[in-house]
Amino acid sequence: MNEALKVLVHGTGFAGAGHAEAFRAAGAKIVGIVERTQTVVEDVARKLDIPYAGTDWEAALEECTPDIVSIATPGGAHYDPIKQAIAQGCHVFCDKPMTTTGATAQELHELAQARGVKTAFAASFRYTASVQHAKRLVAEGAIGEPTEVECISHFNLEREIPFGWSHRAEDGGGRLNNNFTHTLSIVTAVVGDKITRIAGDVRDDLIRAPIVDGVHNFATRRDFIPKDLDDPKLQWGESNVEWSYTVMARIDSGLAERPVSVLFKHGGLVPRFHKDHIVFYGTRGAIYLEGHYGSGQLHHYGADKTWTALPLPADIADAVPDVAGETEQCWHVLARDFVGDIRGDVVDPYPTFAEGSQYQQIIDLIRTSDTWIDAPDLT
Repeated sequence: MNEALKVLVHGTGFAGAGHAEAFRAAGAKIVGIVERTQTVVEDVARKLDIPYAGTDWEAALEECTPDIVSIATPGGAHYDPIKQAIAQGCHVFCDKPMTTTGATAQELHELAQARGVKTAFAASFRYTASVQHAKRLVAEGAIGEPTEVECISHFNLEREIPFGWSHRAEDGGGRLNNNFTHTLSIVTAVVGDKITRIAGDVRDDLIRAPIVDGVHNFATRRDFIPKDLDDPKLQWGESNVEWSYTVMARIDSGLAERPVSVLFKHGGLVPRFHKDHIVFYGTRGAIYLEGHYGSGQLHHYGADKTWTALPLPADIADAVPDVAGETEQCWHVLARDFVGDIRGDVVDPYPTFAEGSQYQQIIDLIRTSDTWIDAPDLT
């Protein structure tokens, strides 16, 4: 396969532009981009130097004949375009969440397997340099056998962010779809991916958000927060998704005899006091990663009973894509491996629709919150 693989992008926001640049860096050719508004898609296509701009996805599939489709829209708009692309024999690169339900995600996974196309699921913060460093250290026995993992994050998001897809379950919103997917991917990349037990609780502590016209790019939504929230003419939309979650999991690891216990604790609307972090504990030490996705400084606790900040190994540092933004860097790594795999190169395992489907089913289970046990009357 000597010719550049052709990529058709669905979505013109932050993710659409990021996916396009990631595939270009991987040696692919962006042949088209699709969005629901013609003036918007034409403007983005011009800025990104993409030859085809359209609003009809099925027509774009026929006209552009892509080898790969890149799905960069909110999760609620994923199912039909992915199903149509699979039917045409396209490989599929999809941002998280894969869909809005475990059932539809499982259906797409099975359709892709039956059609023989490759898939990539962009729960991609597992590719930050510090997480890759942690993965290496754990595999080398730096903490002994892993025993537990702790993932703590507090985003303190503005409650006044305009109402949109992130507030609606049917559109792929919620913190589980858009935060938990990344942290779960990070944990499984480091300790193993056989998730055996799950329990959790969620809470919607936002309730409502102002409705504002003109918001297109998710990355700039804060610019549209209304100046007067007491304006009687202001309309409000109701949230129906979680903005906080607590999840516990058990994972069977090839690095440990006993299951690894994992805690995922996220507050989307609450402030942090200490740093967000991810910690991997083991029988002989621990690894502490600063940051909500563990992308900050790595600290190791070992035989000397002290925490030591470790520098990035040179080979890991050199492999970081030369682009601004951690999100963009991670897309570049995943797109590079995906393109390489399609071309027949030997690449490291990467998240696919198998993980995307599994994660969506887990999210469904957590959202039911049916793991509660009534406490007895202890009077």
